[in-house]
Amino acid sequence: MDWEFTPQQVVKGEIDYGLDAFRHDLMQEVALNIPGLDNEQLEPVFRLAYDLCYWLATGKDYDEFEERFQDLNTVMFLRALREHGKANVEMLGAILQRMIMDGVEEGLSVGDAVAQVAWHQEQAAS
Repeated sequence: MDWEFTPQQVVKGEIDYGLDAFRHDLMQEVALNIPGLDNEQLEPVFRLAYDLCYWLATGKDYDEFEERFQDLNTVMFLRALREHGKANVEMLGAILQRMIMDGVEEGLSVGDAVAQVAWHQEQAAS
């Protein structure tokens, strides 16, 4: 995706761009890049794309993510997504950082703020 702002602006709180907006934009990007999918087909592709972005944005190893998949088409999709989705990963990382910082500013410990962001992630994924 292309934005008219940077991940650094999101981290600094200069731009109000959160998880819901990111997820919406990513869904639109997936739909544009894989035309012809109906909503039922689009949802699992979007979830896979989002899960990979989240996995990488939280500093986890790509190879560990890929190991979970045996289907060659899925693996090829993941590799393409990894290559062409670096900006998405960086932006999602910035959003998560901002969410953690907001939690700390509200009086949470860093550990509690991280746990709160992880909880929000689990709710968004379900």
